[in-house]
Amino acid sequence: MKIIDKGAEATILLENKQIVKSREKKSYRLNEIDERLRKFRTRREAKVLNKLQEINFPSPRIYDFCDKAMQLRMELVHGNRLRDILYKDPLGLGRELGRKIGTLHANNIIHGDLTTSNMILDKELKFIDFGLSFFSHKTEDKAVDLHLLRQALESKHHKIWEDCFKQAIEGYKETNPEHLLVLNRLKKVEARGRHKNKTL
Repeated sequence: MKIIDKGAEATILLENKQIVKSREKKSYRLNEIDERLRKFRTRREAKVLNKLQEINFPSPRIYDFCDKAMQLRMELVHGNRLRDILYKDPLGLGRELGRKIGTLHANNIIHGDLTTSNMILDKELKFIDFGLSFFSHKTEDKAVDLHLLRQALESKHHKIWEDCFKQAIEGYKETNPEHLLVLNRLKKVEARGRHKNKTL
């Protein structure tokens, strides 16, 4: 197996044109807590990926997982990372991005790490890395997901982020029937963030 990426949570390996995601042991955690946490996150990510396949969402297909080895085996997604090509069409890609997030939230799936590094453009925009994802009906969780997207766009794409995010919100409205509730909560989340920054 060949290592192709290494993050804080896991190592990503390539084997037989498939991705193997391996959650590594953390020496700073107690062994029992570490094992329980890695097992829980591996199972949860597998459940999310299976749900994504059920709703035909553009994401890697999961082939199998092992919560003893703390590994998931999934499809290798080809294409360009959105972070590298967003500037070419920030409005169109932003709108598609918002529609996809709206679909996730309509199915009560929170991605948890909505950065343009976790999106790949093939024939359509595909989402990857659901390591921090979870299921939730809560409006607050969906609003925070959008807030994190806003922060990621502002940080990495500061010249185009505003127009891109506006289009993402328009796309979001198209696919999430509860968009009004989420967007109203988003305003409160952002207001909290502004207040926190002023008091620092």
